[in-house]
Amino acid sequence: MPNRIISSIIAGRPPVSGSPEMTVRAACRLMAEKRIGAILVVDNQRITGIFTERDALNKVLAGNLDPDKTPVGSVMVADPQTIRADKPLAYALHMMAEGGFRHVPVVDEQGLPLGMVSARDALGQDLVDLERDMRRLEELEGSIGY
Repeated sequence: MPNRIISSIIAGRPPVSGSPEMTVRAACRLMAEKRIGAILVVDNQRITGIFTERDALNKVLAGNLDPDKTPVGSVMVADPQTIRADKPLAYALHMMAEGGFRHVPVVDEQGLPLGMVSARDALGQDLVDLERDMRRLEELEGSIGY
């Protein structure tokens, strides 16, 4: 499973990004809508940072910052480590384990953003199926009034 090539993992998943000026609330809404835990922060087609749910929790909420006034650029992780799409997922997982993070931006040969891989990608289709089944169960429970 970790030997899968990153390009195959991100295929069909366009990068989700925002600008450094985007508010934290707008970024969090985007992450919630896309059901992801991080977005790329891009300026002039280059990755300037990454904003994660951890940043929202630890820097914004715990820091008592206003999510409607705080720009993502002021609380993002600047200049994150990146990985090329032709590398195995195992490389990205090693980077995450060594660096203590859960997301790695994927870039092409020119450093342009292609997407993102996360620790969750190592779980593959099993996790996707489980999440789908849990959503269906929640919908069923909601429709019968539990």
